[in-house]
Amino acid sequence: MTASDSKRDARGLAQGVLSYARKNVRTIAVLLAALLFVCLLEEVTEGEIMTLDALAYRFFVVTLRSNVMTPIMEGFTSLSSVAVILVMALVVAAFAPGKAPGRCVCANVVGALVLNQVLKFIVQRPRPDGYRLAVESSYSFPSGHSMISMAFYGLLIWMIWKYERDDVMRHVWCCLFGLIIVMVGISRIYLGVHYASDVIAGFCVSLIWLVFFTKVIAPAFMDEENVQPRS
Repeated sequence: MTASDSKRDARGLAQGVLSYARKNVRTIAVLLAALLFVCLLEEVTEGEIMTLDALAYRFFVVTLRSNVMTPIMEGFTSLSSVAVILVMALVVAAFAPGKAPGRCVCANVVGALVLNQVLKFIVQRPRPDGYRLAVESSYSFPSGHSMISMAFYGLLIWMIWKYERDDVMRHVWCCLFGLIIVMVGISRIYLGVHYASDVIAGFCVSLIWLVFFTKVIAPAFMDEENVQPRS
């Protein structure tokens, strides 16, 4: 076999892997999220503070916390509050396509919330010690705000990517909602009410839930036979 043949085979293999990945994005995302969640859960059940948590605390709480940043982070964390989610759900119900987009959003959020409460009850991880800038009384793992933000804004990303016909606006809105998801998680660490592992675990569980929801449940609410997705 010549060098050119080896390069051709390697290129073909790489193209095959990329093609498989594009066709199985949901499956790969679920597997990676599940693997990461299990790894974090094993560490949490051992009762030790992870290096990840210590580093995140040192950066976001010890280094970054200031009078300027605090109201910004409080603003981001409020984007996953009940009031904001309810208002945005009403907007979705009024303007999104489908026969019942509002009910779709509500079912998604309720499912994520129930899943979060079940996991919190099972794991029962205490909140971080130290000075907290928000009052929370429930258990810490996984982060509820992170799960709700991933479920809610992730569903909006799915809707926009599927039905928005303007390519520019589709990318703008998806990037904006993706940024909100990340910043809600960071804000929970900054405010001292969650470990970084709580936030990442919340994202992982909610991503798995979101993939299931958009594949199995959401089509019934969106009535996709009568809603034209983007071409």
